[in-house]
Amino acid sequence: MKVIILGTAYPYRGGLSAFNERLARQYMAEGHEVEIITFTLQYPKLLFPGKTQYSDEPAPTDLNIKRMLNAINPFSWIKTGLYIRRQRPDLLITKFWLPFMAPALGTTLRCAKRKHTKRIAILDNLVPHEKRPGDKLFARYFVKSVDGMVAMSRSVLADADLFDPKHRRPRTFCPHPLYDHYGDTLSRQQALELLGLRENQRYVLFFGFIRDYKGLDLLLQAMADERMDTLGVKLIVAGEFYGDPKPYHDLIARLDLSARVAMHTDFIPDHEVNRYFCAADLVAQPYKTATQSGVTQIAFHFERPMLVTNVGGLPEIVPDQRVGFVVEPQAQQIADAIVRYFQEDWQQRLAEGVRQEKQKYLWPNMTRAINNL
Repeated sequence: MKVIILGTAYPYRGGLSAFNERLARQYMAEGHEVEIITFTLQYPKLLFPGKTQYSDEPAPTDLNIKRMLNAINPFSWIKTGLYIRRQRPDLLITKFWLPFMAPALGTTLRCAKRKHTKRIAILDNLVPHEKRPGDKLFARYFVKSVDGMVAMSRSVLADADLFDPKHRRPRTFCPHPLYDHYGDTLSRQQALELLGLRENQRYVLFFGFIRDYKGLDLLLQAMADERMDTLGVKLIVAGEFYGDPKPYHDLIARLDLSARVAMHTDFIPDHEVNRYFCAADLVAQPYKTATQSGVTQIAFHFERPMLVTNVGGLPEIVPDQRVGFVVEPQAQQIADAIVRYFQEDWQQRLAEGVRQEKQKYLWPNMTRAINNL
């Protein structure tokens, strides 16, 4: 089978690239011919200042990646779609994560249409975290350009009814697979040494781009609880600021948290990701809104228990008291859960639950869901 994946890939970095490249490798491992078509320009700087991020990693030599699509140039949408059409793929797969991308992706998919080519969307979000005028119109335009949809949370699967109420396009749910390409599992001691952290502390990890909806402010407020000091709990923040870092630094100063928070706010390259997860005793995702999160799937891979908030699809992926704790997005509840985790020695019980639960999130499950559509 010939498969084309349309979307973010090298030289771009981050979770979207990681997902598309890992999906390509899975299809290749299953014996299929795969090509990735990515952007020449993904985020215009005027609209998304500081958002275009290029990888410092070497280019992957095992993937066939072409840069063709310009997110704001309609001529490139048509050119890319006609190129794909000439390739006659059996499967054309694209991820949808942002309504801004709907005109480019939707038009490209329309131009690529062939009778035997199945155009499948993998949905991160249909209703975005940060809403803008026209979002629903753009999402509807995109949905009408595909032949089927895979949602990675049941909340997004339900959102699909808003844009395709008559179910003209088949859809299915398949949870986000593991991110299993970030290197080997390290011992806790080795990971802490690499990060220059003390071994006699307990560590909570906040990982990934720092955006308002991810609730780092709630986690910082939770870390101000005096019980954290008594228990020797320290927070590691690992990831770049997406917006203005000043409110977070001001909050740390106001709450006098500098001794309890280790800020690693440069982009974390792939080969260093394992250090942070293997050093962590608990991975926290205190999101205010969510659908699903790739951070959860990195934690599953490294078998780390999680603390998540009861928003979107997070409770589906992190069953309460089986692989982690689920709380409301409130600083006090987050603090209470962290204290309970360490005081009552939940780590071993939840880590065993993570090992069992992670079997649901293997990559063949995703390719099977796509192929069945």
